[in-house]
Amino acid sequence: MTIETTAMLLGGFVLLVLGAEFLARGASRLAGALGISPVVIGLTVVAYGTSAPELSVSLQAALAGNADIAVVNVVGSNICNTLWIIGASSLVTPGGLNVAPSLLNFDMEVMVAAALACLPIFFTGCAIARWEGWLFLGGYATYTTYLIMDATGHDALPVFSNTLLMFVLPLTAVTVAVVTVRAVRRQRGQACSADQ
Repeated sequence: MTIETTAMLLGGFVLLVLGAEFLARGASRLAGALGISPVVIGLTVVAYGTSAPELSVSLQAALAGNADIAVVNVVGSNICNTLWIIGASSLVTPGGLNVAPSLLNFDMEVMVAAALACLPIFFTGCAIARWEGWLFLGGYATYTTYLIMDATGHDALPVFSNTLLMFVLPLTAVTVAVVTVRAVRRQRGQACSADQ
């Protein structure tokens, strides 16, 4: 590694740390100015900001025909965030990290449901179809809409929540189940024809 490459790498790390500091301070000020919980700002503005580099890498990899890098980047990032980032943050925080009750009551369940929804899509056909991509994007847009409506106390929140619980979530679950069953049948058919 050359001196120029090393300098660029170290400079990138320094700018990354400074950017993270500015993002955290700006998010706190934004939450205070809007009168919104810092949890909601963290789940929306900070999440978008910290995921932007990953999105850029995944898009560039997908456009270059390296779809594996796009998927592995997302999976690796989530593992790193869940285990390393939370672990390191809890070590340096006096008394450990406090977890907001709203995270446990709703957001944690959404995170687990999203992870479980990914499993059959990842192993069925070993490809993520465009309609499945739209399903993921729609799910995130719906989740973000719910967070904003909940934070602002919007009048339509009960109707929106009931629609999610009664129609959107069951329809998504049925879709994932159908995709899984079809893929398992297809894989069994291919295994049987290969044995013959």
